Amino acid sequence: MSPAAGLLEAAAASGRGGRWSRAARRAACLLAAAYGLRLVGPLLCRRLRRRAGGGQGELRQRHVASGGGDLPSPLSCPGALPPPPPSGRASPAANAEFFRQLLELRRILFPRLVGRESGWLGLHSAALVSRTFLSIYVAGLDGKIVKSIVEKAPRRFALQLIRWLLIAIPATFVNSAIRYLECKLALAFRTRLVEHAYRTYFADQTYYKVINMDGRLANPDQSLTEDITMFSQSVAHLYSNLTKPILDVVLTSYTLIQTARSRGASPIGPTLLAGLVVYTTAKVLKACSPKFGKLVAEEAHRKGYLRYVHSRIIANVEEIAFYRGHKVEMNQLQRSYKALADQMNLILSKRLWYIMLEQFLMKYVWSSSGLIMVAVPIITATGFADGELEDGQKQAMVSERTETFTTSRNLLASGADAIERIMSSYKEVTELAGYTARVYNMFSVFDEVKRGIYKRTAVSQECESSDKKRDKTERFVDGLLEIKGRVIDVDHGIICENVPIITPNGDVVVSRLNFKVEEGMHLLITGPNGCGKSSLFRILSGLWPVYEGVLYKPPPQHMFYIPQRPYMSIGTLRDQVIYPDSVDDMHEKGYQDQDLECILQIVHLNHIVQREGESSMGSFVGKGLEASTRPSQAVQVRGQPAGRGWDAVTDWKDVLSGGEKQRMGMARMFYHKPKYALLDECTSAVSIDVEGKIFQAAKGAGISLLSITHRPSLWKYHTHLLQFDGEGGWRFEQLDTAIRLTLSEEKQRLESHLAGMPKMQQRLNELCKILGEDSVLKTMGTEE
Repeated sequence: MSPAAGLLEAAAASGRGGRWSRAARRAACLLAAAYGLRLVGPLLCRRLRRRAGGGQGELRQRHVASGGGDLPSPLSCPGALPPPPPSGRASPAANAEFFRQLLELRRILFPRLVGRESGWLGLHSAALVSRTFLSIYVAGLDGKIVKSIVEKAPRRFALQLIRWLLIAIPATFVNSAIRYLECKLALAFRTRLVEHAYRTYFADQTYYKVINMDGRLANPDQSLTEDITMFSQSVAHLYSNLTKPILDVVLTSYTLIQTARSRGASPIGPTLLAGLVVYTTAKVLKACSPKFGKLVAEEAHRKGYLRYVHSRIIANVEEIAFYRGHKVEMNQLQRSYKALADQMNLILSKRLWYIMLEQFLMKYVWSSSGLIMVAVPIITATGFADGELEDGQKQAMVSERTETFTTSRNLLASGADAIERIMSSYKEVTELAGYTARVYNMFSVFDEVKRGIYKRTAVSQECESSDKKRDKTERFVDGLLEIKGRVIDVDHGIICENVPIITPNGDVVVSRLNFKVEEGMHLLITGPNGCGKSSLFRILSGLWPVYEGVLYKPPPQHMFYIPQRPYMSIGTLRDQVIYPDSVDDMHEKGYQDQDLECILQIVHLNHIVQREGESSMGSFVGKGLEASTRPSQAVQVRGQPAGRGWDAVTDWKDVLSGGEKQRMGMARMFYHKPKYALLDECTSAVSIDVEGKIFQAAKGAGISLLSITHRPSLWKYHTHLLQFDGEGGWRFEQLDTAIRLTLSEEKQRLESHLAGMPKMQQRLNELCKILGEDSVLKTMGTEE
């Protein structure tokens, strides 16, 4: 007889002695549970009082204790980690707000009742249900195997073992399928969110307005990549961790209760004990659980800022190298990483004690309670009583008890594991609340910005003394700038009627602007720095809103903006000329590579096609077999395969010089042929003679020019002048190039003469002092 069977036999014998009646055993269980609750109750009360007194500032106290102090804003301490923008909402947690946000995101995850995501979810659910029934079957099979061992039946043992090995094949497949389907479901969720996010992000120039007009999303790239990924994985994993455990609890509980009743045992006592243990564990863990949602959201914010600092260095690497600013940038990176490491250490330390308490309650307390729950029905069951049986019948009854004990214990272990996962998932739910809040906030910002609702953060600082910390006050500027203006698309002309120029920060550069540019007019825009020249182009391009007045302008496809630093996209040389069109768009417009070459001749860039063709031919020959395939795909241009030049792919931002990039921007203007071209110092790095030819060709093509330039050589290509004085004033008039050039030359002569006056007066004073003479032109102010 096995030791387990011997223990059960002894327990049954003691039960037959009448030492424990059924009522006495139930009373003993309830008294033990009440005594345990009495011991745990005071500990919980002290814990709750301690959390209420100091739990609110625990995160900031830990940061201050580590020497970090208050996290400074980027305006007060360059390179320091900025706090997440206040949203007016409570910290992420598993509350009503979390479920509301999750339901809103559900509309994106499941746009239709029957779809790809629903299919993966159905398959995943079927796999989880199958795994639960397989677990119950395997538990019963284990009991039969143990019974055959106790009864010393080798033939039955071999048959049960073969069945156990055969059932392992579908069981292992279902286990693997659950992981596979969970990953596929997470990928489907991520794909759906990314597609919706990209459509919203690139609609109505939201990508520009989120960064320049709104201040709530510090790192949109973080939200669009990592936050969506973590949210998708967390949702899919949490569904798997909740659906199967709940089903396991229901089915295993039902099986255990039916087993107890079939043997004449009452399931009430074990059920009450299980409920009491689970309820007490849940209350203890909830009282001791840290705010993982808030901690994870802050960790994601700091990760995003660290990546932003890295990308900022990469984008400005040349300027940093010229200034030798590597020490400053390294200090900023170290501060950002230290803030992230402090947050991660804080989360790890909180998880250490929480998991220790969780494992103690769910492993050891639950195991001991489970033994009581399994043993009591077997000991007290009338169906397992030996009575006046013979020795052979007693042996059979022992094997029956052993089988029932093994099956019940396996089922109870499965149910306990399911309850443990359900309770452990509370931590995952709070972490999901953090990801949900960030993803939901991203979509909310995109939607509000798309509707013209902008919110920015205003920071005011007070410096009390040199040895005291700065006191920052942050608030949202919400509704301060109401968009009352109108933008009307017209076929001809640009008309501004009482349109103010207001920056995203609310600074009024020009209070009222009125001018009219008709087709065939060419407007020169001048003024000091910061007077609103480029801001006017942003309003005309639709990047900034019209807060008041009325703006009549052509549709966006009839206006083309060329900045001082043209953007070079990723792609071929052909893609640089036709940007933002694709090759299919180019063919629809009737352009061929020969037409693009004519455009490059206008801007004096036709040598680039031949240059890149030669460089690609050099790499071609070195690649051996590839040289026999690529020329056949090309189109003849200038007697050589055009694919070698036009299809060349390289980093055009670094390959082309500053002047070549500016001329490439002008080539795009000739390709698109807009009615109006907004030129913002777009030829400052081009020679004067080439610049003049390009402007003359643009006028000959019927393009109306609105130019910001400081070169007097370009004045003759314009007919009207819009001049800002830098103090909110402006004047719009017809441009007389000859008079303006004469006045400019006179201004330059006076500047050159007056520049030498102080030195000449100082030298005159020195000569008078040496000679001991006086002069009627001697000024006394130079001796001060």
